[in-house]
Amino acid sequence: MEQKIYNGILPVFKEKGYTSNDVVALLRKFLKMKKIGHTGTLDPDATGLLPVCLGRGTKLVNLLTDMDKEYECVMRLGVTTDTEDMTGKVLSEVSAEDIEETDVKDTLNSFLGVYDQIPPMYSAKKINGRKLYEYAREGSEIERKPSKVEIKAIEITSIKLPLVSFKVSCSKGTYIRSLCRDAGERLGCGAAMEELKRVRVGSFELKDAHTLGQIKDFAENGTVGQYIISVESFFAGCGRFFSDGEATDRAIRNGNVLRIKNRPDGRYRVYLSDNTFAAIYDIKDGEARLCGYFLT
Repeated sequence: MEQKIYNGILPVFKEKGYTSNDVVALLRKFLKMKKIGHTGTLDPDATGLLPVCLGRGTKLVNLLTDMDKEYECVMRLGVTTDTEDMTGKVLSEVSAEDIEETDVKDTLNSFLGVYDQIPPMYSAKKINGRKLYEYAREGSEIERKPSKVEIKAIEITSIKLPLVSFKVSCSKGTYIRSLCRDAGERLGCGAAMEELKRVRVGSFELKDAHTLGQIKDFAENGTVGQYIISVESFFAGCGRFFSDGEATDRAIRNGNVLRIKNRPDGRYRVYLSDNTFAAIYDIKDGEARLCGYFLT
């Protein structure tokens, strides 16, 4: 029997104890295909939404990585660790019982907007060709330059000191562990991340995700395809452009610039003359340039 090849995006609920690479390795085993990639690392102790790209969908990895994300976080005040979460070695510990709730709220809200964030040593960010956690495991502390990140929204859901629960929406490249660290520094007591769950990546939501156990069952009973989001539907908010014949088909297949009349500027789904979805083009001033090609 010919092996089924899947193309698109499969939203996974990553459970505790798995790395993002573990998820990819298991999906390769369940689906019996190699061309699979995840869209942004979640720490092993973190849970939540991990969109995974399959087949031609792997061309979407960079687009998904760049999208805004939303998390639910529990922060523990009064403690600092070398990993900036509660899995690491405790570096300092003080009482946080006397901190005012209004100070906690004001401090977290002070991070709204763009701010310079120094990434944690225990992270996959690369410096001089090596991941920071590789240096950290050797006992080395590397100077890290701050990166500009944007905190788009913060909602505190519970304060039961020393624990503070909140939701946060942020730009790509934001480390929630480091946000907790920075909030603790501003409060003067230190802080570390206790729990983290990712609930949204761009337009993908946690309610649409499935556990690895569920996906294994879907694969075994032949129903996994109905849970895969097609590449085309990922761009459902874009306009559509249809080829007018063989010459234009050939130009699209070659990724050539197209001359388009009477189309507003914007991003478009592009179809061959037989109505096959082929690519994404950006149109500006009547000129269409290839943004992503999805036939192969």
